[in-house]
Amino acid sequence: MTITLKDETPSTDRLWPLFLTTGWNAEYALTPQELSGAVCHSWHVVSAYEEDRLVGFGRVVSDGTLHAMIYDVIVDPEFQDRGIGSQVLERLVKKCREVNIRDIQLFAARGKTAFYEKRGFIPRPTDAPGMEWRSGE
Repeated sequence: MTITLKDETPSTDRLWPLFLTTGWNAEYALTPQELSGAVCHSWHVVSAYEEDRLVGFGRVVSDGTLHAMIYDVIVDPEFQDRGIGSQVLERLVKKCREVNIRDIQLFAARGKTAFYEKRGFIPRPTDAPGMEWRSGE
């Protein structure tokens, strides 16, 4: 298996099935077009392919100078535990460091903290800045 990383946004018809493997859409209720719109506003994207099949993905939303947030690191379940997620994450971080972004954060899926800790990320302290808005619905 040869994995090729590309600094490009995959087509919606390739990204949508990969995104659905995460189960996140049960909460987000996105359409393929909404996902595509969100991704196209990313600062940097990395896509992982085995031949023509999209098997991994990750993206950074950033101001390009001070803050960067890594989102949506996804690996097709059939391809997990092969180092693809590590490669995607490493490439995203490298891009941020190349332009000297000072604050690189990441939005981790539930149960994935250990994966990110092994790759240099630490959980934010409970008294650290940062909150999430809830609509109160």
